[in-house]
Amino acid sequence: MDKASHILRPGKRLSALNCFAAVPRGAEELAAAELAALGIHDALPGKGGVAFTTDRAGLYRANLWLRTASRVLVQLALFPCSNPAELYAGVFALPWHELITPDMTLAVDCSLRDSALTHSGFVALKTKDAVVDRIRASCGSRPNVDTTAPDVRINVHLHKNSCTVSLDSSGDSLDRRGYRLERNEAPLRETLAATVVALTGWDGTIPLADPMCGSGTIPVEAALMAARIAPGLQRQFGFQRWLDFDSGLWADLCAEAETGIRRLPVGLVTGYDLDNKALLLAGRNCSKAGLEGQIHFFHAAFQEFRPEGDKGVVIINPPYGKRLGEEDDLRELYCQIGDVMKKQCRGWTGYVLTGNLELAKYIGLKASRRYVLFNGAIECRLLKYELY
Repeated sequence: MDKASHILRPGKRLSALNCFAAVPRGAEELAAAELAALGIHDALPGKGGVAFTTDRAGLYRANLWLRTASRVLVQLALFPCSNPAELYAGVFALPWHELITPDMTLAVDCSLRDSALTHSGFVALKTKDAVVDRIRASCGSRPNVDTTAPDVRINVHLHKNSCTVSLDSSGDSLDRRGYRLERNEAPLRETLAATVVALTGWDGTIPLADPMCGSGTIPVEAALMAARIAPGLQRQFGFQRWLDFDSGLWADLCAEAETGIRRLPVGLVTGYDLDNKALLLAGRNCSKAGLEGQIHFFHAAFQEFRPEGDKGVVIINPPYGKRLGEEDDLRELYCQIGDVMKKQCRGWTGYVLTGNLELAKYIGLKASRRYVLFNGAIECRLLKYELY
């Protein structure tokens, strides 16, 4: 068994941390490109995430800057595990007392795939027992569990009877940027919104408009990108509670990020919606994100949408019609999407994100590209339309 050759020992400067950035399925290549932009060039995209090696500064930077990732895990150990005894022994072997004191709190997250152990709750409980037993054996007392806001979040992943034990360096999921004040009925996660904007190839040099913006997640994510605002600048991370947290390094990275921010020109990013309550929320979210006065929201019915300028990118995230009977009501909307893009968005490039391919047929235009993405468990398509 690999007994945690990369354990984060307090005060020790490590040159190589084995990390894994979990991302929405379909965004793996984008996350690898984001890591490359941060100077991490050995990233290996896989199903649902990207594996990479970095140092402490790279780990902090990844959490601060990754727009498409939901969390960054730091691997502690990898060992064979086909029964509860092997799980307990493998976890107990790690020097947990060097990572967690009895005064700290912990939580265990678990995911299983094609494994002999099939109950995630049992695996999490067995892992917790091994961790606290090891700390009690070394320190004489044990830490408490806090599932809501733990000091250290441990991640256990079992795949084909191989167990990976990691620390979750992110804490709360990275889609929780800190600007979204309340979540409406069918929210698009910030990470997926950022993925959609990145897949369009939009670089902030031409206008971007969202004619069904709701609470403004797509416009805000686009504006954060164009303004070069790090998505994690307003929030706290799990690694800030670790015993080896380097506050000086973190302060330097945040200061560096703040110096690169730029103000967006008027009209670059716009959002439109018919729902006044949603627009009010969009304005608040925009201000909370540090973009007050830089995204312009308009009260307008979708049929009235006419973007300004000869060219740009229009992104539409219409309802999918998940409930019985809703599809009939939405067919007309999808027909209108095709009409509005064809007649009122000439010269622009249109993108529609939908989880309902039957409804997408009613758009009536031929998509030049299709990207497969997942909105949670819903398989979606991002459809690209050249609107000549």
